[in-house]
Order: sequence, then C-alpha cells, then structure tokens
Amino acid sequence: MSDKFRADFYQNFIEDDRWKYMVNGLGNTIKITFFAVLLGIVLGFLVALIRSTYEKTRKLWFLDMLCRVYLTVIRGTPVLIQLMIIYFVVFGSMRIDKVLVSVLAFGINSGAYVAEIFRSGIMSIDNGQFEAGRSLGFNYRQTMFYIVTPQAFKNVLPALGNEFIVLLKETSVAGYIAIQELTKGADIIRSRTYNAYMPLLAAGAIYLVMVMIFTHFVQKLERRLRNSDH
Repeated sequence: MSDKFRADFYQNFIEDDRWKYMVNGLGNTIKITFFAVLLGIVLGFLVALIRSTYEKTRKLWFLDMLCRVYLTVIRGTPVLIQLMIIYFVVFGSMRIDKVLVSVLAFGINSGAYVAEIFRSGIMSIDNGQFEAGRSLGFNYRQTMFYIVTPQAFKNVLPALGNEFIVLLKETSVAGYIAIQELTKGADIIRSRTYNAYMPLLAAGAIYLVMVMIFTHFVQKLERRLRNSDH
C-alpha cells in the first residue's frame, strides 16, 4: 500500500513538476479571493448605507431602487452564470485579464450578500444611538460613521466571516473561463495522470486548511472586539 501511495504521489506531483499546477492554482485562488473580498466589502458597505439611509430617512429613493434591482438580480442568479456573462458577454469583444474578470464577478456577487449583512447590522442598532449622536452635535453621516457603523460591524462579523469563507470556495468555478485556480490545477493533473483521487483530495485538503486558518483569525478578531467592550 505504501509503495502504491509513493508511486501515485510521484506520478501526480513530482513527475514533470506537476506540483506547479497546484501551486500556481493556489496563487490565483488567493489573489482572486483577496481582491474580491475587498471589492465585496466596499460595494456591500455602500449599498447597505444607501438602503439603511432610505429606510430611516426616506431619502435616496432612486439609489435605493437601483440597489434593490442589483440585490435581486445578483442574489437570484448563480455566480457561475454571472462569471460567464461578464467574461463572454460584457468583455467578450476585448482581451482582458481573466483574473481581473474573476475578481469583478466574485466581488460583485459577494457585495450583494455583504450589503444585506451590513444593512441588517445597521438596522439592529437602537435608534437611541442616532439620538445620542445628534445630541453630541453630529449630523446623520457623522453619527453613522462614528457611532453606528462600528457597533454594526461587531454584530455582523461572524456573518461576514462565513460569507468570505463561502467566497473562497466559490472561486473553484473560475476554471470555467480557463483560469488555472486551485481546483483547475488539480483537474489538469487528473487529466494527465488519469488518477483522480490524489490531486482532488490534495485540493480539498488545501481548501480546508485555508478555511481553518481564516476561521481562526476571524475568531481571534471577535474575541479582541469583545474584550474591547469590557
């Protein structure tokens, strides 16, 4: 059994430097996830501010309507379809970096879910906090940024952590536009060696380790934020 394992390991990862498919794929996966997370946070936060402002003040109704359309379309269609539309339709007539396309697709998709997470956090803050901000001389924008948003962030941090973990795993479909991410790298090895279990298990193990590391840092941040309340 050990001899067969060593032979399979050599065939899948050592021979012809096939391990590079996994390493290069991992690099693309991390790159896509990192920048998509940043885009998702920025986009989601802006949409959440617009929607919560409308719900509290009935202002920005036109922007709120656009945000509702965005949320309905993005959350109502699969991320794979969105990725393929952006690559083959929106940018189909031009040459563009596929990693950039993936960042846009996954970031826009994540932004819709992050927006609702942030909005629910903002709406969960008692109206007395807004009144306290006004009593200190803050206007609505200052109250939102200095008083409400920090409290909302603490409330939604676990949900944000879960969303980013989901985003990391969703990048596995980027191979549909011929990006060599982690899953695609494992599949390339499988197609060369006709041995599926070892490269796919290796890819799954790498995803699991990344999720565990990310979960650890999120939990550590949660504990630090809780300690700051005391």
